[in-house]
Amino acid sequence: MDKHHHENHNHHKHSGHDHHNHKEHMGHEHHNGSENHEHHEHHNQHEHMEHGHHNHEQHEHHRDHNQQHNGHEHHNHSHAHHGHGGHGGHHEHMVEDFKKRFWISLVLAIPVSYLSPMIQMLIGYEVNFTGDTLVLFILSTIVFFYGGKPFLLGAWDELKGKSPGMMMLITLAIVAAYVYSTLTAFFIEGSDFFFELATLIVIMLLGHWIEMKSLMGASKALEELIKLMPKEAHKLDESGNIIEVTVEDLQPGDRILVKSGEKIPIDGEIYEGESTVDESMLTGESVPVEKGPGMEAIGGAVNGDGVLKIKVSKTGNDTYLSQVIKLVSDAEKTKSKAQGFADIAAKWLFYVAVVVGIITFAVWWTTGDVDFALERMVTVLIIACPHALGLATPLVTSRSTAIAAKNGLLIRNRIAFESAFKLDRVVFDKTGTLTEGNFGVTDVHPIEGISEEELLKLAYSVETQSDHPIAKGIVKEGKERNLQPYDVRDYQNLTGKGLVAKIGEDEIAVISPGAMRANKISFDEKTYDQLALQGKTVVFVLKNNILQGMIALADIIRESSYKVIKELSDLGIETVMMTGDNSRVANYVGEKLGISKVIAEVLPHEKSNNVKYLKQDGKKVAMIGDGINDAPALAEADLGIAIGAGTDVAIETADVVLVNSNPVDILSILKLSKASRRKMVQNLGWAAGYNILAIPLAAGVLYSIGIVITPAVGAAIMSLSTIICAINAQLLKID
Repeated sequence: MDKHHHENHNHHKHSGHDHHNHKEHMGHEHHNGSENHEHHEHHNQHEHMEHGHHNHEQHEHHRDHNQQHNGHEHHNHSHAHHGHGGHGGHHEHMVEDFKKRFWISLVLAIPVSYLSPMIQMLIGYEVNFTGDTLVLFILSTIVFFYGGKPFLLGAWDELKGKSPGMMMLITLAIVAAYVYSTLTAFFIEGSDFFFELATLIVIMLLGHWIEMKSLMGASKALEELIKLMPKEAHKLDESGNIIEVTVEDLQPGDRILVKSGEKIPIDGEIYEGESTVDESMLTGESVPVEKGPGMEAIGGAVNGDGVLKIKVSKTGNDTYLSQVIKLVSDAEKTKSKAQGFADIAAKWLFYVAVVVGIITFAVWWTTGDVDFALERMVTVLIIACPHALGLATPLVTSRSTAIAAKNGLLIRNRIAFESAFKLDRVVFDKTGTLTEGNFGVTDVHPIEGISEEELLKLAYSVETQSDHPIAKGIVKEGKERNLQPYDVRDYQNLTGKGLVAKIGEDEIAVISPGAMRANKISFDEKTYDQLALQGKTVVFVLKNNILQGMIALADIIRESSYKVIKELSDLGIETVMMTGDNSRVANYVGEKLGISKVIAEVLPHEKSNNVKYLKQDGKKVAMIGDGINDAPALAEADLGIAIGAGTDVAIETADVVLVNSNPVDILSILKLSKASRRKMVQNLGWAAGYNILAIPLAAGVLYSIGIVITPAVGAAIMSLSTIICAINAQLLKID
């Protein structure tokens, strides 16, 4: 990428911070980094992922299904995140695993049901052959251990985490059914529950399979971040010879050389050389930053045309990228502990089942009939876990995921999406989110005697040679106005100063304000200051060293941004803009859009702290961004939303991705979340409502007048509530 002259528009804001110091300057969000991505491809030979350092406990990050299928994946496939496919393949593998377990358990459930004495009694047929009970026991044992494995492992994890949920409830029911049925088959009198056991496992496997199929794989944010870290560096020894070393071998104080177009391998201070550095991958700032001796360089940024010599300042976990990795990993860990709506319902049913089960056993035991007491207790434990509960939320999830996909939303984390309807604040990143991240010409100020068209034509002709973001903006304007460019020769890119080329016999230069001052060429400071205060980048056009005029460019505000801010405000949701830009620029954009709160001059590592602060007092916060510098904040927010055109890292960290990169789609998230919530409440009402009636009856409250739930009646009512849930879920739609 041919780098070019312009100073960052922060430079002249009188805001008192030197924008070259990356710490001061990092908050800038970034535009649709497509050209940046391409640029990085060929330096990315380190795709092989190095899992050496950075404490990324990858397996903590199966966020999407970490709630309902907790634990299971840690045990079964903890190897899956080594190597390339990482968690994407891992998620596919898990979906396949549930599918396989479901089909095998379903096939086995047929003979189990056929041989089950309960079904025989219900339908009125008899199966008698030698060893029939043994066959029933063996088939049920396979279903219990093979089909029930994910639930047993998940329950173990919930137990360790002291947060009972769906897994504990299912496990309680299947263990009670299996152990008790085994006892009745061989040792004691009582009705068996092998049929209940098999159907419960089959339905729960189906629910989990449906749900996982509808969600994207777990987060690969850390892998994507590690890919950005360069692996090799050119180290300079005492006599200035180059030695190729790995980045891990570098120590603070070492001197390294960065050639043009290469990634800067590690954080350090430039001591020789001048260049423009593209930090957009890291800071989100789309304008390459001019760098010279004494300034800081960030590992992972891409060097432009100049050659830089850098003294290493930070290594290992202290570097900027490692800090981002740590922030993301910490935020994801805390977030993965969240429980979904179904888990919360399951938690309470679990407590109810245990308490009622113990009371039931104790009360009936006092009558002296231990076998009957045991049967009642087991019936309570099994009925407490309704089949319908296993499908109540997955069917809604799968329907809402399908509707979301049609509306350009990819839901990655169901739990975060489920609670979107409770949002109090939405935080927007500026560059690339509210704005397009592409420069457009906003003002053209020629000197007297020159037309706007002529001034633009000179700049357009020279800028066609460059692919710098500012150049692209001027070229786009030239094309829109159908200007015919002049023939250009002797084109030169003066690193950090500007562009120079010959048009005919005239030397035309397009240069930055810094270069103007350095060459002591006077210009209209008042007009310039006005433009600079609005956050515009200004370039000057010279002909044979005589000023012809100035052209101002700015990142263009998306049309859709006005609509989304207005509609969120109408819904009573506070809108916040967070940017690394100078506060005057930020306030200018904020006022134009009608945003309720502007947080400016934010360094990237402060973004997640700001989100934390906005979450105080139990406020629910969504963050929408597109760059690597947004990743920690996206992970920290209750709902992280990424723009589809953003960097892979942002997309991997987000809970929801806006495929069409249109902020207005946030409104669809809110509507769909509300509608899904309504359906989930209705379905859980159906599922749990049955329980609330059935548990006391199963405990034998009305036994004295002859009313008690037999397992057979229980099964019939249960299948009815499951069917109602399935139909209700299909009725979900966005208003």
